[in-house]
Order: sequence, then structure tokens, then C-alpha cells
Amino acid sequence: MQKEYIHIILADDDEDDRLFFTDAFDEIKINTKVQTFNDGVELMEYLQKDEAILPQVLFLDLNMPRKGGIECLHEIKQNNKFKDIAIAIYSTSSSEQDIEETFISGANIYIKKPNDFAALKKVLSDVVTINWQYHTSGLNKDNFLLRM
Repeated sequence: MQKEYIHIILADDDEDDRLFFTDAFDEIKINTKVQTFNDGVELMEYLQKDEAILPQVLFLDLNMPRKGGIECLHEIKQNNKFKDIAIAIYSTSSSEQDIEETFISGANIYIKKPNDFAALKKVLSDVVTINWQYHTSGLNKDNFLLRM
């Protein structure tokens, strides 16, 4: 059965960032269901549940208390149950080291958090409408970093 919406999850410890993220999706003309988690521990506890609805796209903030985005990325990539989830790193960091580490660890795309609402809506719309199967088949570092 084809879902009539795109299921999106964001794990981010910043309450304002979670609010902007959900507000942006409310305004984008794409049928989505957005779930947010305050940190990586909450996210992983949810994903491990048998009844969890797995997202098509998971946005991970890198720097969160208790369990950061890199740790979550490693756990997700080690579990075959999550093989179909596209993972977008969603961070304020533009550090080459962070970009390199998440690329090597298997994230699908790296997004530096935009600091303006219109840019946020555009980047989220672009990420959600990517044909992930095509995008990830030729994944290289040039198309990994989504530049705004």
C-alpha cells in the first residue's frame, strides 16, 4: 500500500529549530507527517520499537546531549531494519571533519541549517522531493553537501 504522505523525522535538541522545521513543513505544499525527537536517545528508542513507523527521510542534528547524530547514524547503518531510510545530517556545523565523517559513515546528504525561514522551506522541499534511489546510486562528496 502506497502511503499518501512522506514520513519525516527530525532529531534535534534545539526547541526553536524543531519549531521552525515543523512550521516550514506546514507551509510547504508537500503532504508530510513530521515527528520530532529531543535527542538521539529518544530517537533510537522510538526506531527500535516494533510498532515504529519508519520515516522515508530522517534529519539528524549532529550535536545533541546524551546521544549525538554521529552515534545515531552509526547505529542506524548497522541495523538492516533501517536500510531504506534516507539520512540527512542537519547541522549548524560546516566543519570539513563533520562533513567527511558523516559522508564516510553513510549519511545520504549534509545540510547546513539555513538561518532564514524562506531558505529553510526551500532546502526542506528540495530534500524531500529528491529521488533518493537515484541520488544515492551515484553518491559522491560533491552531491553530498547541499549548498544554499
